[in-house]
Amino acid sequence: MTVTERSTDGSYRDRVVAVEPGGTEYISEADRHGKPSQLFWTWTSPNLEFATIFVGMLAVLAFGMTFWQAVAGIVLGTGLGAIAHYFLSARGPLHGVPQMVLGRLAFGFKGNAVPSVLMSVTAGVGWFATNSVSGAFALSTLFGIGPLLGLVIIVAAQTALAFFGHNLVQAFERYSFPVLAVVFLAASVAIFAHADIGNAAPAADGVGGLGGFLLTVGTSFGYAAGWTPYAADFTRYLPATVSGPRTGFFAAAGLFTACVVLEVVGAASVTTGEASLADPTGSFTAELASPLAKATLLAIAVGAIAANAINVYSGAMAFVSTGITLPAHVARALVTVFFGVAGFLVAWWALPDAAHSYEAFLLIIAYWVGPWLGVVFADQYLRRGRPVAHLLYDRSYTNWGGLVAFLIGLVVSVVLFANQEKLVGVVAAAAPQLGDITFFVGFVLAGAAYWVLCRPAITKQ
Repeated sequence: MTVTERSTDGSYRDRVVAVEPGGTEYISEADRHGKPSQLFWTWTSPNLEFATIFVGMLAVLAFGMTFWQAVAGIVLGTGLGAIAHYFLSARGPLHGVPQMVLGRLAFGFKGNAVPSVLMSVTAGVGWFATNSVSGAFALSTLFGIGPLLGLVIIVAAQTALAFFGHNLVQAFERYSFPVLAVVFLAASVAIFAHADIGNAAPAADGVGGLGGFLLTVGTSFGYAAGWTPYAADFTRYLPATVSGPRTGFFAAAGLFTACVVLEVVGAASVTTGEASLADPTGSFTAELASPLAKATLLAIAVGAIAANAINVYSGAMAFVSTGITLPAHVARALVTVFFGVAGFLVAWWALPDAAHSYEAFLLIIAYWVGPWLGVVFADQYLRRGRPVAHLLYDRSYTNWGGLVAFLIGLVVSVVLFANQEKLVGVVAAAAPQLGDITFFVGFVLAGAAYWVLCRPAITKQ
């Protein structure tokens, strides 16, 4: 593979307790290691956390779904997100670069700065803050300390992991997986033992109907698809000879399994009659025996760290891919610290009203990820079988049609179909029973616009 920007030098390899050098360079064969099966726990562990459970709780408490309606929406939304994750993860070993560097194909070097900044903000700040809050509340409840002190502990741990980089993050996901899996499995069994999944009525003040179902699909998709801009970040170190389909399968399977299981458990927990948006963590563990409740709270904190180590790592990676000039050897590590501080400040601000902030955040993620996926997949299809390495680090390469298509999909879908408390689109206001289908519309519009605007130029290359 020929690139116009330096590649790694083979000094990092599979070293775990070492700061990953550089930022967005091509991963040389000397640094490649691992196998596709490791991606199962890479994407299971960060989703074995309370933020995942809360998606299922929202489906029943806020969106007015019965348990089985919630399950259907969760499976559909998560499945769509996992399919997207499959295709993007599969490209990592072949190209050996981060996901947002691959995004330069669709947006050009400079145009790619827009989705890269969006991704770095939603991952390195938004998701970081969201998961930090749940971890902080878990530590607060478990040890009787203030939420702010819990937040400081959580942020320090996850920022340190991300600062060291890829190999330490992967190792943490691997070794936290069995602990998280056992604790959450035991908690799930206990929750279902007390649940009334067949007879519980939906929340009286929920949305209900088709609108509630589509909101459930949207939040489930937003949660799962929120990982897609990171996909190749955690497959680019695999040897170029590994199977692309196997790579995509294990990444998607880990994501789908963890999200569906815990979101369904979250929906079931509401039917126990104890669930509350005011204290979701406390109400979830209320039905558990004391030892299991304490273990679950600890697992929630560990799961938050597992998720945010990935969030702040890839958020920093995306920011570096904008082309900013920093000391090359420590670019990603420096930006990681910045996002750790920024995420802490946002999490501190969100502590008083975490539930409503989370619901809005999930939908906002889907708003921009939908059209971004539309553009990326349209570009990937049009370039199938074509050499692309020469474009990835070419600062003069432009493809403004990609950015235009993305903005068309984003703006039109939000203006017409957004359906949030503080942002209601024209169509959503006239037909509220549609719920929120912004992400679907954005995906289709952006992909179609990219096909029209960019296909002639790509086919001539």
